[in-house]
Amino acid sequence: MPLASSATTSSRLLSLLSLLQARRDWPGGLLARRLGVSDRTVRRDVDRLRELGYPVQSVKGPDGGYRLEAGHQLPPLLFDEDQAVALAVALRIAVGTGAGIEEAAARALTTVRQVLPSRLRQRVDALEISAAGRDPQVDVEVLLALSAAVRAGEELRFDYRSPGRPEDAEPRPPRRVQPHHLVVRTGRWYLVGWDTERADWRIYRADRMTPRVPNGPRFPPREVPGGDVAVFLSTQFKGSASADAWPCRGAVILDLPAAEVAPFAGDGIVEGLGTARTKLTTGSWSWAALAAALARFDTEIEVIGPPELRAAFAELSRRAGRAAGTE
Repeated sequence: MPLASSATTSSRLLSLLSLLQARRDWPGGLLARRLGVSDRTVRRDVDRLRELGYPVQSVKGPDGGYRLEAGHQLPPLLFDEDQAVALAVALRIAVGTGAGIEEAAARALTTVRQVLPSRLRQRVDALEISAAGRDPQVDVEVLLALSAAVRAGEELRFDYRSPGRPEDAEPRPPRRVQPHHLVVRTGRWYLVGWDTERADWRIYRADRMTPRVPNGPRFPPREVPGGDVAVFLSTQFKGSASADAWPCRGAVILDLPAAEVAPFAGDGIVEGLGTARTKLTTGSWSWAALAAALARFDTEIEVIGPPELRAAFAELSRRAGRAAGTE
């Protein structure tokens, strides 16, 4: 829908810039119709954007047109209201990404907030976000190096700090991995890649990685098992061999109302049995872990099945007895 021709020059420039960012090439006549102005006005507005530092190139052809290219320096940035609010919200939550950019994000948020109209500033200020937990932070240069290797399809060489390994231990040879995905999960960054020495897929925590330069040779694309990196990651963290499901899954009846069980059931299935009893079907990576997780509810537990879960509760009881000194 064309914009009103009476729009001010500044708002028209913002609209023109938004259009140029939305697609690669724009015929001049189409831009004029979208903005509701003449071809001559479009040419003048393009010149104004160039004076501001935006590298708008002319495109040759029957219709002529324009293209916004990457520049050599950062020009003044123009955002519409929705973009400005989205940027401010993203900066507020940046502290929870584990990317080690909290200070830079705070400075950028202050810069953006200072130029926001009061009505938008109030919307942004109303959003209060607190980071829960202190997950290890990753140096942003490490993330950039990992991301560049993924995009270039180049073998990555890096040192890896294994958990519990002494600081003075004999150094290990650098790992060689074909990186395929850099993902963030619950505040931690992970690299998913194909380990050429082990001939298998591996997941590495980015905060334990120290990339070496230069990268290794390029490698042909390889599809992550199942074709979905999110599902693959969830499968690996659940300890499942193939499907995105817990390898150990059981059902119990708890002497608690469903409303008290549901907030702590995770991805389990909660079924109310009257006002004070609940059936919970859930899973874990081992039977011992599942029994221990269910014991957290601090109530009477009736095991429906399978027998492996009942056996795990029996072993947990024996361990508790030994810990208490009663056995």
